Amino acid sequence: MASTLAHEQQERHQPRHEPPLRYATHDVINQAPPLAPYDASDDAALLEGLRREGAGWAEEDVRRLGVRAGSAEAQEWAGQANRYEPELRTHDRYGNRIDEVDFHPAWHHLMGVAVAEGLAGTPWADNRAGSHVARTAGGLVWGHTEAGHGCPTSMTYAAVPALRAQPELAAVYEPLLTSRVYEPGLRVPTQKPGLLAGMGMTEKQGGSDVRTNTTTATPTSEPGVYTLRGHKWFTSAPMCDVFLVLAQAPGGLSCFLVPRVLPDGSRNTFRIQRLKDKLGNRSNASSEPEFDATVAWLVGPEGRGVKTIIEMVNCTRLDCVMMSAALMRKTLVEAGHHVRHRRAFGALLVDQPLMRNVLADLALESEAATTLTLRLAGAADRAVRGDGDQGSEAAFRRIATAVGKYWVTKRGPAFTAEALECLGGNGYVEDSGMPRHYREAPLLSIWEGSGNVNALDVLRALGREPGTADALFAELALARGADARFDAAVTRLKSLPAETTPAGARRLVELMALTLQASLLVRHAPHAVADAFCATRLGGDWGHSFGTLPDTADLGAILERSLPDPG
Repeated sequence: MASTLAHEQQERHQPRHEPPLRYATHDVINQAPPLAPYDASDDAALLEGLRREGAGWAEEDVRRLGVRAGSAEAQEWAGQANRYEPELRTHDRYGNRIDEVDFHPAWHHLMGVAVAEGLAGTPWADNRAGSHVARTAGGLVWGHTEAGHGCPTSMTYAAVPALRAQPELAAVYEPLLTSRVYEPGLRVPTQKPGLLAGMGMTEKQGGSDVRTNTTTATPTSEPGVYTLRGHKWFTSAPMCDVFLVLAQAPGGLSCFLVPRVLPDGSRNTFRIQRLKDKLGNRSNASSEPEFDATVAWLVGPEGRGVKTIIEMVNCTRLDCVMMSAALMRKTLVEAGHHVRHRRAFGALLVDQPLMRNVLADLALESEAATTLTLRLAGAADRAVRGDGDQGSEAAFRRIATAVGKYWVTKRGPAFTAEALECLGGNGYVEDSGMPRHYREAPLLSIWEGSGNVNALDVLRALGREPGTADALFAELALARGADARFDAAVTRLKSLPAETTPAGARRLVELMALTLQASLLVRHAPHAVADAFCATRLGGDWGHSFGTLPDTADLGAILERSLPDPG
């Protein structure tokens, strides 16, 4: 009996080679294969802009990072980081307040690569010309993974120049903020090999109107040290090591450095009341922290908080443009891959004339966004380094970053929706990843000031800093005479600034953005790209949605440049 049972058990565990089902309902045909692995850096506009803006030395690194971004592993990390969302733990098992957020390992993998590749604060410690451009190009390719972890890397990058307003603090923290080492977990900042920085500016009653902040800062007996009391409304990445925070000191609204852990190893008061339940960007924890006798160090003079932190805002606004451009490129690549493999009505979608028009129109928008992003990065690099005509580049950066932030981020949601539609119903399901991209797109227009805030900021620059208009028109003049439609647009633009009221700010900034993008494409892109862009965006030979390029547009040349056939 025992022998029989043993035989039966052995037989039961033998692999069975069953024949195929005879009555299968269907075979899977006419579906695109997985896109990954692919090369996220395979983008002519990106690589040309990298070289043109002074960072050609970084091309090998950008290409290597592009391959890694498009790998099956990195793409899986992106999906996991958004499927398994961060979880808030206010207390430990014993009842002690800890205010920690747990992340899926995929988040930490993404963060580790981003920091190691210099996408956080590293450029501030790199003396090579073009280091900020190299970082931006890296962000454009690594942005093909997922957007949420770009928030703490962006804030860390942006915190360094603001912190320099207090040299003694910068001497301690800057080497750690510019490190390529990612080490999660709350510990004494100076005992870690690398740090991340966040910021806490907005409050529930004011949002972008930070001068209405009610968080108070009370001086202590120790010079430069204050205690904060108040509540912030939208503080992302609460597991960062240090934060730049605005609060009302006796001398007015001021900027402060708030560490999560104090030098003696005790936890600073940083009570996370809740995590935001957001439309997108769900891998990234956005929180409402409460300060109560929270220890903080003054950064810059009292009453100069906005002036101190504005450089941080300039940097994060550039990153909003960068991440919007990366999202456009990612969704365009996804759409292009799908239509190369999907057949409908007797032909591949990529060969259907109307689909080609849609893709070519999206390709124009994507190239214009990428080219402008890299030009802004070049201006930032030269302005902060003091290279070339520093004053002119600084003035150009001041106005063009606000213009780019308004326009490129505003184009993102419509672009992403059209790219999703190229996949049809396949793009509407979560498995495709396109809904995640679509939910992400509106954030970049809201973060660091909504469309109205940035449009009005352009008017403010024109009114208070006359050199900004001169710098913009000097840039546009470099393309004068190359295209009659462009020249006419510049003439229209010159007649507007003196007449523009706040109600007309969006019209003005839109024309600025389009002429700026056109000037770059006329000078640097192939004729087919520049001609179609000028004909549609400036010449009016266009509809009200993507896919309405005129018959004169060279669709083949545009698509061959933007979506080369991988063979």
